[in-house]
Amino acid sequence: MTSAGFHLLFFAAIAAYAADDRYATALFKKHCATCHESANAAAARIPPMATLRAKTPVAILRTLESGVMKAQAAPLSASERQLIANLLGVKVTTERKRDEISNPCPAGAGWKDGPGWQSWGPGLANTRFQEAKEAGLSAEDVPKLSPKWVFAFPDTTVLRSQPAVYRGKLFVGGQDGSVYSLDAATGCVHWMTTVQAEVRSGITVAEVAGRPTIFFGDSSGYLYSLDGETGKQLWKLQGDEHPASKATATPVFYRGRLYVGVSSLEETLAISPGYVCCTFRGSESALDAATGKVLWKRYMIAERAAPQRKTKRGAQAYGPSGAGVWTAATLDPDRDTLYVGTGDNYSDPPTATSDAIVALRMSTGEMVWSKQINVGDSWNSSCSVPGKVNCPDSDGPDFDFAASPVLVSLPNGRRELLLGQKSGMTYAIDPDRRGQILWQARVGKGGIVGGIEWGVATDGRNLYVALSDVGFQISLLPNSHDRQYDLDPTQGGGMFALRIDNGERMWQTPPPGCGDRRPCSPAQSAAVTAIPGAVFSGSLDGHLRSYSTDTGKIIWDFDTVRDFNTVNGVPGKGGAIDVGGPVVAAGMLFAVSGSAQRSNLPGNVLIAFGVD
Repeated sequence: MTSAGFHLLFFAAIAAYAADDRYATALFKKHCATCHESANAAAARIPPMATLRAKTPVAILRTLESGVMKAQAAPLSASERQLIANLLGVKVTTERKRDEISNPCPAGAGWKDGPGWQSWGPGLANTRFQEAKEAGLSAEDVPKLSPKWVFAFPDTTVLRSQPAVYRGKLFVGGQDGSVYSLDAATGCVHWMTTVQAEVRSGITVAEVAGRPTIFFGDSSGYLYSLDGETGKQLWKLQGDEHPASKATATPVFYRGRLYVGVSSLEETLAISPGYVCCTFRGSESALDAATGKVLWKRYMIAERAAPQRKTKRGAQAYGPSGAGVWTAATLDPDRDTLYVGTGDNYSDPPTATSDAIVALRMSTGEMVWSKQINVGDSWNSSCSVPGKVNCPDSDGPDFDFAASPVLVSLPNGRRELLLGQKSGMTYAIDPDRRGQILWQARVGKGGIVGGIEWGVATDGRNLYVALSDVGFQISLLPNSHDRQYDLDPTQGGGMFALRIDNGERMWQTPPPGCGDRRPCSPAQSAAVTAIPGAVFSGSLDGHLRSYSTDTGKIIWDFDTVRDFNTVNGVPGKGGAIDVGGPVVAAGMLFAVSGSAQRSNLPGNVLIAFGVD
């Protein structure tokens, strides 16, 4: 390619930052337009463009992945299918009428006082620990837990959004874009609203102007505010103008402000030889919770991407890029500071803020300090398949921080941020000394989806860590840009307890194993949750287990891979458990089950456990 040609390609890619995504448009022209833009489309019973643009992105994506267009969409990667769905779909939010809802709650059912779990963690420090009074469960109660009711999502094989509990109601979102307000005690439905794409982040609930309000993000990068009483949309905005952005980070509320991070699927688009990688850069923003107005925005990479030299494999590239924010911020209001973890770079050159913990002013977004743990980590999905066409020369190792930092205070007055990383390492760093490392401890070998994935927990004594280290054989599907994952049933998993003051390992419990179940992985990648005396961890093998915090002994083990009778009449079955962890409040434990991602076990249920 000539220099002039490369610059044209570069500026075309920069133009993709606008809502008109040039790459998605090119994909549509190549794979779809011949039929759907034909003058005879309607006569041939092919939906014309006007019909497609009346559908939501989630409906279009379903057609491409499992519907009548599955064969035609096979050459596309999963991320490319998502981009086309985002390009075509109408960006609407629909409140369902009462007569459209199965198992509605009695009219006039109101709010109740009581404990809750209102965000990624039950508090701003992201300890994922629920005190005894709020939990309503003791370690002695845990072996007696059993399902009290089960709710199933239609047209669903993956559930990644963590629910929230507030004043007797449970709020949860699904793969089909549905958001429900359920009665926490019975599972009846107060309201249902459908947004444009999969509910990807966890749910946050807060009082705004005297009304309960819920916040969350979707897989097309939009953030939402809904009225907690009715489900009516209050505001919606795109977290970032980049068309490949998505909202995995659970929003965090404090005193009228919402703090939100942005991640991206651009890293996976690079698997396609025709994609020139990469331009996305992660960010954290503060929003006015009442209006959605952006009060400040801080990019994790200060400069925009610029043309770079070709990689050693001859691929055109531009950068720097990446450093996405995948998970909820940890707030430190007394010091006007928040802490976020960042991911790897997607292309060279590597930056100093990838694979890092970044401290920002809550009031202004000013960067206070940044502590990088791994230097030179540039990676994208092309690096994991034969040919590595778009792989940057740095070539990984892809050691993101996908677990929120955890802020704790020690008896000696020192404070720590406790970290779990995809490298398989845990750390304690000093937030008051610019992230100085206080101790570090290894629990696994780490990897692309290995190490510590979505969240750790602490009771102020130990740090409780679940290990992923899932094993795959990865290959490209024939005539496709997508990947085939073959799970290794012998690799991954395990639970660990480390002293928070020095990192000493107090106990380790190996995974029980997959047995004869196939496909199966014993990896434990979902976030963990603790109460006094017990810690809970879900596994890709479909089991939800609880461990004694004193000994590590498994004190409760529930296999979710079974058929369930559901309160809303939708056929329900559990599967692999990933991303969001269990939520505990007022004597109940709530967990979602089902993750068909990467050949794991599909499922579609929310299970509410209680004590007989």
